[in-house]
Amino acid sequence: MKRLSVYYLLLLCLILSGCGASKSLNTASSSPVIATLDLVNVEDDKVSVTVDPGAFSTDAVTFYIPKTVPGTYSVDNYGQYVEMLKAIDYKGNEIPVTRVDENSWSIAGAKELDKVVYFVNDTYDTESERDDAVFSPAGTNIDKGNTYMLNLHGFVGYFDGYKEVPYELSIAVPGDLVATTSLKRARQEKIAGKDVFKADRYFEVIDNPIMYAKPNNISFEVQGITVNLAVYSPNGVYDAVALEDRMKEMMGAQKAFLGPIDGTKEYNILLHLSPMGPTDPNGFGALEHHTSTVVVLPEQMPKENLEQAMVDVVSHEFFHIVTPLNVHSEEIQFFDFNAPEMSKHLWMYEGTTEYFANLFQINQGLIDEDEFYQRMVDKISNSRAYDDAMSFTVMSENILESPYKENYANVYEKGALINMSLDLLLRELSGGEKGVLWLMKSLSGKYGNNTPFKDDSLIGEIVAMTYPEVGEFFEKYVTGDTPIAYEDFLAKVGLTLTSVKEESGYFLRGQIPYIDVDQQNDNAIFVRKGITLNSFMKDLGLQGGDVIDEINGVAISLESIRPIIGESFGWDADKEITMTITRDGQQLQLKGVAGTPTVMVEKIMASGDVTAEELALREAWLKG
Repeated sequence: MKRLSVYYLLLLCLILSGCGASKSLNTASSSPVIATLDLVNVEDDKVSVTVDPGAFSTDAVTFYIPKTVPGTYSVDNYGQYVEMLKAIDYKGNEIPVTRVDENSWSIAGAKELDKVVYFVNDTYDTESERDDAVFSPAGTNIDKGNTYMLNLHGFVGYFDGYKEVPYELSIAVPGDLVATTSLKRARQEKIAGKDVFKADRYFEVIDNPIMYAKPNNISFEVQGITVNLAVYSPNGVYDAVALEDRMKEMMGAQKAFLGPIDGTKEYNILLHLSPMGPTDPNGFGALEHHTSTVVVLPEQMPKENLEQAMVDVVSHEFFHIVTPLNVHSEEIQFFDFNAPEMSKHLWMYEGTTEYFANLFQINQGLIDEDEFYQRMVDKISNSRAYDDAMSFTVMSENILESPYKENYANVYEKGALINMSLDLLLRELSGGEKGVLWLMKSLSGKYGNNTPFKDDSLIGEIVAMTYPEVGEFFEKYVTGDTPIAYEDFLAKVGLTLTSVKEESGYFLRGQIPYIDVDQQNDNAIFVRKGITLNSFMKDLGLQGGDVIDEINGVAISLESIRPIIGESFGWDADKEITMTITRDGQQLQLKGVAGTPTVMVEKIMASGDVTAEELALREAWLKG
């Protein structure tokens, strides 16, 4: 999963203004579970769903809608979007149903059960109203006659003990909408008004989302992989053809970077562009699946920004074909959707993929060294907003609980930096021959899609494959709680981490905002914590966490801050500034002048006395 940060959302607004199923417990009949979705007769923005499980041999059975799904690392309780669930017997009569909790229903008289029927609301409609909104790429959309985003874990449930049996999905769909999905059709010929798909088990159902929309698709080949891009652009701003060249370049570079690792022969990108209305999705980013990804981004983004966002998020998701989709633990292979046990290795599942999503771009010449270094420095800066002394394995294993879930986004920051540091260590110990990509290829060869590793054994196996120093690295920085001294690892390739004074904007340093949006507090604008503030903010007396209520008499909101930021580019140094802020529950007034803002920033730069050996290791690291 790649979630674009809240401050990235703020930046987009400024631009607009100028990742197995559990083991079966019962024996099911040989016939598939048949799930039927009616996308034609949608009532009150709800879809009717029927699930026919075949015959049961038990007196009672429990029906589930997932509480959480692989790749999200959050509790989303998809059962809360289900209404009026009924159990029907073979005579058409209702059987008693007891709702056990938000995601499960106990059905008595299971031997007489013919089917369950229920209605499903979508998640997109209520995102702006909820503090616990489902991340949009993992959510669902019902827009009758226009589009449907079927992340199927939000529509299709499973019966206790019946996750390993085949499924058949029969979907009634308007004739002018087409499906994009990696699910295989149950029959070659298409029945008018109906699509029929098959899956070998329940995990395969929820691992293959479907987007229905009017045709706006392209397909292209990348070194033996067929890539399909489907775009839903409600206002017709973008078509798939306009994005083809950049996507082809990116995925070709990814495949060249990965080499012989082949996780799939087909890959589907489902892009939903949001007009950012009150019932539209606003959680921007992507969610990975074995052979596809769902991407949600703003429709209003300029083409250059949209393409770069697609490069960043889709490349991250595509690298998930290596881990966790190919290299993963038993906790993922046998994932329990309603009582999940989480793996310890988010440093790999998300950290390695995020690192690769940046490394491949310098490796394949899509960005230069300065851009790559700046990205790593930004991650160092961003990681300091989280608990830098928190064990990554402990955090990962407990990621659904506080205080660990509040540190989840650090998997994209420090998680990537763990991999960078490990990569540099491996390059040094192997004389440049081995790195993290070599490590992941080796693990892919040992394991694979259907052979999980034991969670507690992975680090020991990595050490056995490499060097004792790698074990010391994991013990100190990954399972341990010691912050990483990045300058020590960069020094191995003749680089240094140093601070220099740079000119800055008043509210932005390049594309990095000093302010953020609190979506859980009426979109309040506040000063970001854990970052170095510029001289303008320091001289004014601002601190991280301050909520900005007014600037020069203007009440501050997400809408009003945009023109103020635009105007700030033309402020004179002697312009008087008055801010009203809230700090620790108290309102304060700050006064000062705009000045000429500067900031001390960290930079990765070449050392003054680089050796030939260090240069060779740097070349192996960036281009090997």
